[in-house]
Amino acid sequence: MSEGGGRTRRRGEELVNAIHAAVLEEVLEVGVGRLSMEGIGRRAATPRTTLYRRWPDPIAVLLDALYHAHPVEEPTPGSDDLRGDLIRALRLMVGWMLSPAGQAVAAIVTDPKGSALVSEALYEKVFNARGGTFTGTVLRHYAECGLFPAERLTWVVLDLGEALISKRVIDIGGPPTDAELAAIVDQAILPAIGLRER
Repeated sequence: MSEGGGRTRRRGEELVNAIHAAVLEEVLEVGVGRLSMEGIGRRAATPRTTLYRRWPDPIAVLLDALYHAHPVEEPTPGSDDLRGDLIRALRLMVGWMLSPAGQAVAAIVTDPKGSALVSEALYEKVFNARGGTFTGTVLRHYAECGLFPAERLTWVVLDLGEALISKRVIDIGGPPTDAELAAIVDQAILPAIGLRER
């Protein structure tokens, strides 16, 4: 039997999706420090040689999987619903946090060894490459449309929604409700850019 046991013949997107799913499961089980091409290949029922044709090492597989699983918020066509777009962006973050990719990131950043190995690359190749914070794309778009001065978009403002959601998840042990997301927007993000709920 060939490496990895019995396999079905997969190609293209189907194969890449299986590898992405496998690396996220693998990092949750063994951590970043013990991540290996052999482990990913075994979990994906794919030879290591197939992995090496596309990625140089297991960290590259992980970062690629996280990049493709990271959602990006999009402003409403017509750019006339900042509040709604911000609430939807935060809802997108909550959904991502509960996904395999979000759980993998949580495992990475709470593991000192894992964080040291991939923290910088995680921000550069995943978060920043996909627009930064979950409200960043929306806020930058509306600033460009002239709704408020772009100078108000400091790192504090851009991180505000994510920070409050993360704290809420820690405090209550679960995702915030839609009402709590709206409160974050109305009581923190909009006032921080000099606007109020209309």
